[in-house]
Amino acid sequence: MEKIDQLDLKILKIISVNARIPFKDVAAVCGVSRAAIHQRVQRLVDAGVITGSGYTVSPKSIGYSTCTYVGLKLERGSMYKGVAERLQHIPEIVECHFTTGPYTMLLKLFSRDNEHLMDLLNNKIQQIEGVISTETLISLDQSINRTVPVDVTL
Repeated sequence: MEKIDQLDLKILKIISVNARIPFKDVAAVCGVSRAAIHQRVQRLVDAGVITGSGYTVSPKSIGYSTCTYVGLKLERGSMYKGVAERLQHIPEIVECHFTTGPYTMLLKLFSRDNEHLMDLLNNKIQQIEGVISTETLISLDQSINRTVPVDVTL
């Protein structure tokens, strides 16, 4: 991708705060045409700078009241991709990271309750070949949820 310029950064700053803002409003703030905004945003999407779109559903509102982080230790770090592929089939897992530190992988998942969590751990995650141990941390409350700030002075 071409280098991100000041206009791109300004657009990113605006839409990262409100992804539903009309392009005409972004254009007015940026002092360019709506078509220019549309082209820039599409280029940023195509380049992978902007990822995802749509609505975020609150897990609690649909019955997933327990947010949990699970640290996985694998037999060998080289098993990461195979284990990640198997984890991909567990829909309650919303994030999976290959990490440094005490865990080979770190997962974020949502469950309906502690019984559902125990089933996920015992009958799905711990049954994956290569997983040798898990450590579970239940989130009691989420205090911050945001994207990284876009600095237009770069």
